[in-house]
Amino acid sequence: MRYDRTVRLDIDFATAVARTRDALAAQGFGILTEIDVTATLKAKLDHDMEDYVILGACNPSLAHRALDTDRSVGLLLPCNVVVRRDGDRTAVQALDPGTMVALAELDTLRPVAEEATRRLDAALAGLTTGETES
Repeated sequence: MRYDRTVRLDIDFATAVARTRDALAAQGFGILTEIDVTATLKAKLDHDMEDYVILGACNPSLAHRALDTDRSVGLLLPCNVVVRRDGDRTAVQALDPGTMVALAELDTLRPVAEEATRRLDAALAGLTTGETES
C-alpha cells in the first residue's frame, strides 16, 4: 500500500519550501510546526544529510471533523508534509489521507479523507504548474 502523495520539482530547495507553504495555505492548511531535519541531525549527531524539512500542516476544519469522529485519530491525521532534496530535484511529499481511514478502519472518516485528499492534491498540482492560488 502506498502511503504518500509525491511530486518532484525542478526548483531549488528553498523555493520549493516557500512554494509548498503558499500552496498549502491556498488550500486552507496552516503550518503549525517546521522541523529542519538536516540541521537537527547535524547539531545532535554531527550527521550530514540532504536538505530535509517536515512541515506540520493542519486544516482546522478537517481536523475538527476527524477528531469529532474519533478522538484517537489525531495519531493518524495527515499533517506532515516533507520537502527534501532528491538527487538534483526537490521532492514534496504528503501522507495519503486514505491511510487514516485504512488504519483506523472507520468508514465515517472517509468523507474527511476524501476532502483532505482533494485539497492536498490541489496543493501538490499547484506546485508542478507554479499555480498556488485556490
